[in-house]
Amino acid sequence: MKRISIGTLILTIYALLVYYFGFNTYQWLETWNLSIHPVIFGIMWFLLAFGYIIGKFSHGLKYFSMIGSYWFIVMQYGVILFPLASVTYFIWPSQQTIFIVGNVVAFIFLLIFIVGTYMAFSPVVRHKSIHINKDSGSLRDLKLVLASDFHLGLLSNKKHLQRFVNLANAEKPDVVLLAGDLVDDDPIWFVSDGMSPVMRQLKTTYGVYGVVGNHEYYGRKIPLLVDEMREAGVQMLLDETICIENTFYVTGREDATNGKRMSLASLKPNNDELPWFVMDHTPYDLKTPSELGVDMHVSGHTHRGQMWPNHLFTRRLFELDYGYKLKGLMHAFVSSGFGFWGPPLRLGSRSELWSITVTFSTK
Repeated sequence: MKRISIGTLILTIYALLVYYFGFNTYQWLETWNLSIHPVIFGIMWFLLAFGYIIGKFSHGLKYFSMIGSYWFIVMQYGVILFPLASVTYFIWPSQQTIFIVGNVVAFIFLLIFIVGTYMAFSPVVRHKSIHINKDSGSLRDLKLVLASDFHLGLLSNKKHLQRFVNLANAEKPDVVLLAGDLVDDDPIWFVSDGMSPVMRQLKTTYGVYGVVGNHEYYGRKIPLLVDEMREAGVQMLLDETICIENTFYVTGREDATNGKRMSLASLKPNNDELPWFVMDHTPYDLKTPSELGVDMHVSGHTHRGQMWPNHLFTRRLFELDYGYKLKGLMHAFVSSGFGFWGPPLRLGSRSELWSITVTFSTK
């Protein structure tokens, strides 16, 4: 009962916000002398506000999901812009105020859309060089490409994946690590859009390795994902540690969403002399891997908040919510992701991949 009450409260608040945003928008449209029947507008507004949810009922309703994804922009910035518009109207109540303020709000939303779309679809390469105080046999250095949070699906599509492949190959990596949330819940769009051949274009010396994130669990089709990734040339590591060419270890952890995942200690390699890399999608805990002797720990998940000012919350939630940190002797990386969740926009963050040059020596 308590859970139902909380759900009802959230839905009520959401419905009130939808009505408030819609009422103000309709009032503004009227100042443009647009003859839109309020019932027609109400239906269209409802479909926009609940499109993302409607699209979850069937794959055939994918366009509702796509349109509904953009609604998150309205919710994100509407709670800031619409109250400011209302306050302005209460100070200077007139149709002219509605017209001017409405145009200003519309222009700001347009600017958010343009800038956010550019930041989402024009990924950059972040470069970092690190040193690991271990002997890796004949291997003296390693070029590693790290990426996460592709959310491949309807909006983060094959064309965007091709951007990643092109940028990654330009770095001439020895190994590629994909730190979770490779697909947006359901891998069906990865399959139907023919993304496997694109992913398979990645060129490396030692291979491409990935882990699952929370969204793979939401989709509940992890076996299908693993099979598709295998076809795409990606070896998924699910609570597994492998040794590559007798030169370094790579551990891939199940996401923290899986409460039964193995402990990192149980996945620790027997040989402490070789470098040890760990992929864990969500960077909840950096202390444990640091104490266990992990040399490099890579994650994603946070998106760096994706849209301003959400990064203020991720900073408080995680010890490292973005970027690089040396914790003890462990090099920790958290990527903001190559894709996006919800609307294909980024503000205060940018789609990216990391190119990390690792050198080994005990001197």
